[in-house]
Amino acid sequence: MSTPTQISQEAGSHSTVAGRTKPGLATRILQVPKWLLSLILPVVVVAVWQYVTVSGIVAPWSLPTPGAVLAAAGELFQGGDLSKHVGISTQRVLLGFAIGSLLGLLFGALVGLSKLADALLSLSIGALRAVPSLAWVPLLVLWMKMGEDSKVTLIIIGAFFPVFTTVSLALRHVDAQLVEAARSFGFKGLNLLRTVQLPAVVPSIFSGLRLALAQAWLFLVAAELLGASMGLGFLLTDSQNNGRLDRLILTIILLAIFGKITDALLSVAERWAIRRWT
Repeated sequence: MSTPTQISQEAGSHSTVAGRTKPGLATRILQVPKWLLSLILPVVVVAVWQYVTVSGIVAPWSLPTPGAVLAAAGELFQGGDLSKHVGISTQRVLLGFAIGSLLGLLFGALVGLSKLADALLSLSIGALRAVPSLAWVPLLVLWMKMGEDSKVTLIIIGAFFPVFTTVSLALRHVDAQLVEAARSFGFKGLNLLRTVQLPAVVPSIFSGLRLALAQAWLFLVAAELLGASMGLGFLLTDSQNNGRLDRLILTIILLAIFGKITDALLSVAERWAIRRWT
């Protein structure tokens, strides 16, 4: 005859087995591929969008249907304008992001590694960082006119500050004991940076780069809203002026898509760098 203690132990073991054989709803959901889970929200948004526009809850002049936006994309694609707008905007973003990030890395490393540079530069750069993006536009137009130089320069400004901030702070907060231990083994200068400090700040560097990339797309729109004849920012303004709400929404969607694509490519580089340096 089983004692109460044995019965309790058997019940506990049965519940444990049952718990193992029947994972919870959240566990089962997490077993679904991540890319598939990430599609749920966009699909729901499009479904709700389709419903409220087709049913008449929202007037067509206020919100076009998804089909109308898709038709606008086909119209621009067939005319060859879509690829031109996307191409010139992507070119501006990548060029401005590359230059701004490189400058941010250089100045961030300088301020993070040198107390003298920190004292000389941090206050001024921090003040410039607080200037809104649109405040730079009139000055750049006066200096460089409404050409490519002014647009790319504005994107460079947007990409510079996130990288500078994250790199300088990360280098400043590298474990001092680790640095001193490396110095006691004869590491100094570039060897110390390459073997100790750089591996410690790689995740922070890529956090800054991803923020800088988002800023580059944001500053692109600010740059192209004024004085551009091509690009996604120009397409936003042109669609507004001509009452083409379908094209306007299409442009917003394209900015989101290409912003995410470039961020995903950068995340691949981030994973490689972390495996390489850490």
